[in-house]
Amino acid sequence: MKFVHIADLHFDSPFVNLSDKDILGDLRRLQQRKVFKKVIESIKQNKIPYLFISGDLYEHQYVKQSTIEYINNLFKEIPNTRIYISPGNHDPYIKNSYYKQFNWSENVKIFQNKIERIEGEQIDIYGYGFGDFYCSNCGIENLEIEDKNKINILIIHGTLDGASIEDKPYNSIKKALLKEKGFDYIALGHIHKLDDKNTNMVYPGSTISLGFDELGEHGMMVGEIEKNHLQLDFVPLDEEKFMEKEIEVTNLLSKEELIEKINQLEVKENEYIKIVLIGNRNFEINKYELLKYISNERIIKIKDHTKIAYHLEKMANENTLKGLFAQEMDKKLKEEMLEEEREIIEKAIEIGLEALE
Repeated sequence: MKFVHIADLHFDSPFVNLSDKDILGDLRRLQQRKVFKKVIESIKQNKIPYLFISGDLYEHQYVKQSTIEYINNLFKEIPNTRIYISPGNHDPYIKNSYYKQFNWSENVKIFQNKIERIEGEQIDIYGYGFGDFYCSNCGIENLEIEDKNKINILIIHGTLDGASIEDKPYNSIKKALLKEKGFDYIALGHIHKLDDKNTNMVYPGSTISLGFDELGEHGMMVGEIEKNHLQLDFVPLDEEKFMEKEIEVTNLLSKEELIEKINQLEVKENEYIKIVLIGNRNFEINKYELLKYISNERIIKIKDHTKIAYHLEKMANENTLKGLFAQEMDKKLKEEMLEEEREIIEKAIEIGLEALE
């Protein structure tokens, strides 16, 4: 039995933190549509009988009805494919959601916030969907597979072994518990990077990169499953790549030199670049001002990780307020302290010296 597994499409995401250039959000929303159409075309051409969507298909707060209609019309193009959707924390099955209010294609099954089994001749599909924007317990510990001779698949949105305070409201599930249940394949969603290292517990990642915290390839998982046999192939779909490039500024003496160095970078046509500035700066850096002078439109974000260049021992010899400040800070830095404390002191030095200029 063949299937396609996707997750975290986030249709109509505003991409507010993606770039310092407004147009990129529009371009990424167009890419969302293009990539999703690729998924449907692949299913159509290869006659795939099952499509699993493990949550966050769209953004509840921002999605337009026209986008829902676009998605549903594509679902109608594959009437022989059974489509199973497990809503996530960005698209929960709530009273005013399109999952509840919209008339979806007949081949679409949307799970709600109670684990449900869809029974077939050779395959049983279990699914669970968020019933709110948070989920602390989906009840997976009470689930028992009805027929272990069949192929059993679970479709769910959540975090494997999520122990942090941030993870727990998003359906944290123990990996060991899932393994005990005996599913042949677990179609996961929520983590935006591909993770297929847990054999049959798979995060396909988001279909397109949603930002610079999601570097690497993005696409869909294509699988073929029989009892006691699973073959998985990841198919990249996103034509654009998000990449970071570091620039050392320690030996640069002016803003003009930095602009020249950035403009000399080699950037491919399918790359979006975030510049990360590192080292000790010898001049003030305004990242928003810099972007105005960058000639390559593919350079869309600048992150300033530099520190001000200073020589405390030399400054301490000055008979000025800055000299007194430098003396005290130099003594402080020579004390034994934790690395976190040292970072705070160094930041205080930087702020203090800038204030005393």
